[in-house]
Amino acid sequence: MILPLLLAATPAAPPTAKKPEPLLRPQAVEALPGQLDGVLLVNDNNPELITGPGILLSTFAKGTSPNGSAHLDVALNGRFDLFSHHVYAGKPESLDSTLWLAVLAEPRGSQPVTLSLLAGSTALSQSTDSIQPQAPFLPLPELMRQDGSTYSGPGSRVATELLLRQRNPLLPNRWTLNPGQASTLVLLPLPVRGLDPLLNGRNLQLRLQSDGPVSLATVAAFGEGDQPPSGVALQALLRSGLMSPKEHEPTPRGASGRMVYSRVSGVQLGSTWSSTISDPKRPCLSASRAPISWPIASLERGRMGTGQVQTAELKAYYPGTAWAAHGNYGVAYDISIPLCNRSKQPVTLQVALESPLKTDLPIGGLRFNPKPGPAVMFRGTVEVSGLDDSPGRQSFHLVQRSGQQGPSLGTISLAAGAERHVRVRLIYPADATPPQVLSLLPVKQSPAPPASLKP
Repeated sequence: MILPLLLAATPAAPPTAKKPEPLLRPQAVEALPGQLDGVLLVNDNNPELITGPGILLSTFAKGTSPNGSAHLDVALNGRFDLFSHHVYAGKPESLDSTLWLAVLAEPRGSQPVTLSLLAGSTALSQSTDSIQPQAPFLPLPELMRQDGSTYSGPGSRVATELLLRQRNPLLPNRWTLNPGQASTLVLLPLPVRGLDPLLNGRNLQLRLQSDGPVSLATVAAFGEGDQPPSGVALQALLRSGLMSPKEHEPTPRGASGRMVYSRVSGVQLGSTWSSTISDPKRPCLSASRAPISWPIASLERGRMGTGQVQTAELKAYYPGTAWAAHGNYGVAYDISIPLCNRSKQPVTLQVALESPLKTDLPIGGLRFNPKPGPAVMFRGTVEVSGLDDSPGRQSFHLVQRSGQQGPSLGTISLAAGAERHVRVRLIYPADATPPQVLSLLPVKQSPAPPASLKP
């Protein structure tokens, strides 16, 4: 009889707090018009965490080294871009080690090639000297007006500087590449000395133009002590065919079950998505269409009910890495919205970039958390033109969390019959998690005051 009495005396466990249900905002969600251009983008993001020296990505010919599988054999000619994002956690036996990231290039023919830098930026998570630019992951507010130096994380800083057309003084304006040898375009440190935790990251993006076909490679290497590796050592590493270990095997395309996107190590087709949004067969978008949203960086299993995958396809990639450029990191979005008010009443809209809960099927709108989740989904800058307070370009830095609505980037007020051209630009930053949406939302109008009564 003792056991039942003891059980009865045991206090019941407190009920588990029920997680609030997501909120559905009924509205239209449509595919983003336009498409990616045909510019090749060398996407160097696997491994993200570099654990050993070697080739990270190479578009050199298969015969460059005994290990032909180390090279993707893709000629780059004219306009092409580079996106490179890596982190380094030091060597267990050397807590003050520095890893060096090098970009090498060589003509594919027998003539010299001039390579010009159209735009470029690079930043560390944490710099250990006064020379290398840094961008620590600061806990910034959800919305700040961009003053040219507001960012959180190296991906945020690099995308911001490119968007604002800022030039990085560490990057040369042009290089002359001589045939028969790989020239070092840039050699950048990833130091961890004195950092706690022992971890550092670097983002690098280059917009390039060549006057002839070239091969390009990124390699990770150690120097002697604090000294960087020599150009001869970097060329020898490239010719050896030694690969830096990859990570994160992807789920095969079309497979069911849990989706592992993996990280990209390849050459993608497209670096800019240009879009003009209007009503079908009309020159403008009617303001009455709001609320309406369009996905940004939609991807497999994250099409937001539109059926649209914006992910860049890969021209070539390494086995065991992502088979498409999920996330479109480094891709520029340039969106024009010619707005018009066809009604007889004034209309006010607001523009927002938002991070709704990811979905693939149409659900009659977008779902948001009552309180945004802890995970940061977007850190970066958005540029908007055509707002009420200023028709020119304005830039805002956003920190968006999981399932977060807005905030408003500004308003657009249209009188009856009025038109306004709105333009939104962003470069999808590293450290973001796709997809987001660009939204036009109606602002509730205050009722007109009653007319004065005549005596």
